[in-house]
Parts: sequence; C-alpha cells; structure tokens
Amino acid sequence: MSKLTQQQLESHLWESANILRGSIDSSDYKSYIFGLLFLKRINDVFEEQQENLFEKHGEKIGNLLKNDPDQYQFYVPEKARWNEVRSKGQDIGTAINVAFEALENDNATLEGVLTTIDFNREVLTDDILQQLLQHFSLLNLQNRNLSEPDILGRAYEYLIKMFADDAGKKGGEFYTPTKVVELLVRLLKPEEGMRVYDPTCGSGGMLIQSVDYVKKQGGNPQSISLFGQEKNLNTWAISKMNMLLHDLPDHRIEKGDTIRNPKLTEEGDIMLFDRVIANPPFSLKNWGREEAEADVYGRFQYGIPPKNAGDYAFVQHMIASLNSKGMAGVVMPHGVLFRGGAEGKIRQGLLENDLLEAVIGLPSNLFYGTGIPASILIFNRDKKETSKGNVLFIAAEEEYQEGKNQNTLREEDVEKILSAFETYEDMEKYARVVTLDEIKENDYNLNISRYIDKSVEEEPIDIHAVLSDIQELESKRSDTKDKLNGYLQELGFGE
Repeated sequence: MSKLTQQQLESHLWESANILRGSIDSSDYKSYIFGLLFLKRINDVFEEQQENLFEKHGEKIGNLLKNDPDQYQFYVPEKARWNEVRSKGQDIGTAINVAFEALENDNATLEGVLTTIDFNREVLTDDILQQLLQHFSLLNLQNRNLSEPDILGRAYEYLIKMFADDAGKKGGEFYTPTKVVELLVRLLKPEEGMRVYDPTCGSGGMLIQSVDYVKKQGGNPQSISLFGQEKNLNTWAISKMNMLLHDLPDHRIEKGDTIRNPKLTEEGDIMLFDRVIANPPFSLKNWGREEAEADVYGRFQYGIPPKNAGDYAFVQHMIASLNSKGMAGVVMPHGVLFRGGAEGKIRQGLLENDLLEAVIGLPSNLFYGTGIPASILIFNRDKKETSKGNVLFIAAEEEYQEGKNQNTLREEDVEKILSAFETYEDMEKYARVVTLDEIKENDYNLNISRYIDKSVEEEPIDIHAVLSDIQELESKRSDTKDKLNGYLQELGFGE
C-alpha cells in the first residue's frame, strides 16, 4: 500500500474544513480540526506501538504489556480510542470531550491541551461530527504509513497558515508569515545546545523553525531547548499540539500573560536564554502598565512604556531575558523607531547601552490583520567589534512579492537582508552603518529614512537641447500653416 504523501494529507485536512463550513465561524475551525487530527494521530501511533509490542515480545508477554502506560509515549485509555468514539451514534460531542479528558488524565504532559476544546456545542450536530469522524477515519496516521517522518508537523503548519488566510484579520493573532519567521531565525542563528525563548509564542512556529534551522546546519535538533509563553488559552493548546506533532516533546510552553505574570523564572529571577525571538501584538493597549510599575524582576530599567502602547514592554522583557552573549530579534511597528515621550527615553537608554545591532524596515501588508509597515529590531549583548558603537539600518521596504490580500517576502528578498546584516557594510540606498553619535545628533530617532536616502536624483535639464526642440516644433508649425493656407486658396478661400 502506498504511503501517505504531504500533498494528500494537506488536501484531506483542508477538506475537513468544508464539513464545518457554514456551521461555525471560520476562525473557530482550527480548534476542532486540530483536536481531531491530534486524537487520530495519537490513537494510530498507540495502536502501532501496541502491535510492535506483540511483534517484539510475542503474544503472552505482549498481552501483559499492552495496557502498561510505561510502554507508550502517550497512553490511550479505552474511552479515548478512535473506534470507541466512532461507535457512538448520538451525543458524539460529549463522547469526544470524554475522550480528551481521559487522555489528559492518563498523560500529564497533555494537561489542559485538549479539554480547552468543547465539542459539545449545539452547532456541532451529531450529523456534522459523524461526517468529521468518518473523514478522519480514512487517514492512517501510523508512522509506518507516512512518506516522511515530519509530514504531520508540516501539515499542521500548513493548516495554521490556511486557517489564518481563511479567517483574515482574526487569524493574525496566532500566525506570523513563514518567510518573516525564517528571516528572524536566520538573523539570530540558533545553535545546538542553546536555549531559545518566544515570550508571545502563538502556535510555536518560531521555536519550530529554530529547530529546523539547527537541523539544516547539521546540528542535533534534540539538543536545543525550547521555551515559550502564550496568553491565549486556545492558541497555547495549538502550540502544544504543534510541538508534539513535530516530535518535540521536550519543550516548556507556559500559559499566561508574559508582562503581568512571567512564568519562566529561576530562583526568583527571570530565566535567561541564548536567543529570544518574538512577534508581539503591535501597540497593545491595556498591556499591564500598573503591574510593570511594580515589577519585581527589574525588567523595565529603561522606563515604563505609555499605557496605550506596550511595544517597549515586550522589547524590555526580551532584553531582560538575554544571557550575557544572547541575541534577540523582534517584529515591531515603525512607531517604536520615532515616537517620543516615554518611548523616546527607553529608546535612548537602549542605544546608550549599545544593545541595538540592527533596524530592518519590512514591506507593508506582510502581516494578517494589519497593513501597516513593520520593522525587525536585532538586539545583541555580545556585539562584534565591527558593530560596537554602531547600528545597521536596512531599508528593505520596497522589495517584496505583491499579493492579492497579503504581500510576501521572496527568497531573494530574505537573502539580500541576510547578506547586508552579515557583511555589516554600507550598500547604496539599501543599508548603512550609522554611529551612535549620529543617532544622538538625531535625538535618538531611528526612522530609517533619516539615515538612508532613497530619493531618486532628477536628470539635469539640457536647456540648449530644449530650446532647439522648441525651435524645430515652431518651424514645423509654420510649414504646416503655410501648406494649409495654400490649400484654402486653391479652394477659393482666403487671400
């Protein structure tokens, strides 16, 4: 029997959205489809491992071991097995909820991941749920039936993107475009053995791409430690499932508000990391100013951001989470580059401490839910000699692939930015190394256009050539007029 391909799996999973279409809001599809995909996968792998026990130990020992939870990565109790759920003809939503609860009870690492999804809703009728279960029953998600080991993880990422496309603005909260994530990861260059942290981790895409980057560089992906925190409970559950479907069980993703209640602490201090990477919500209001004023971790040493824009709260949290050689990359709205008041003072503090390594202007309309242009800021506690006392500005706003709803970065756009960052040298109308003294002269304003002149010079006008053209035109006009008068005279008009 042929193995399941990436394309077949993605197509099948996307078809499941059509079963739900019209019953619930498109922004809600993801929880139900991800939940059932996870349940089917965990069930199929459990059955595969059970078969392996019998093959390895024979029937007698196999029967003794088959119900031993220690034999499995995830133990699937009777109530959570796919055939048990499939056997229900009514109250199917309740049966799925019971299955999720049973799975969590028997697997501590799944606590709170599945029971956030409630299938017992009036809009999810038994008929719709029967169709969904039947649709997923057509998939065999055992490892031996997959054409590639990471096919589930990549299909999951595909669904996250498709749901973000489908839900439009509502989808933006948990999805950063793949090329932007790839760019950030390649700028930060995580290495094996490092601790990588995303304080607003959404679906976990940046952490997963960090692992993929280490793998592509020939490093051991299992040696990288992943940490994250996510405020939205449903999105947190998605990130947990995403990690597990990518076969990354050794991660720590915490639930909660990173600014108000940071969960990643050690001995009363904020945990420190080698790489911190994030795309926090832009200019968040009600971000937790009051709590920041009383912060016990000393994260906001450069100042408290204004109540109506929490951008520099996230930036300062990220910097406070860096170890002495750590780097951070963060996506920010352009406003953080030039807004004054409290933000201006924070910016001045960050610059005076020589923490900022690069400012990269991105094209507009790259992100879901907002068309405003964004930038990437790179902070580094261990700058190279060439970048000490300097900030590299990269003006990449005009290089992108235009799309119907969203613009995208092309491979050549990513490569050009990476090349400019790597060489850390001036490139005409694109990149410029600026000293901190010059930035100080500009009152710590980081607006990219202040430092990179992209205006196109007008061609000088040749006055003699213009006069010559005018004389030629007047001469032609005079000849034409004489000819016209001649014709009129032949017809008896005029003198």
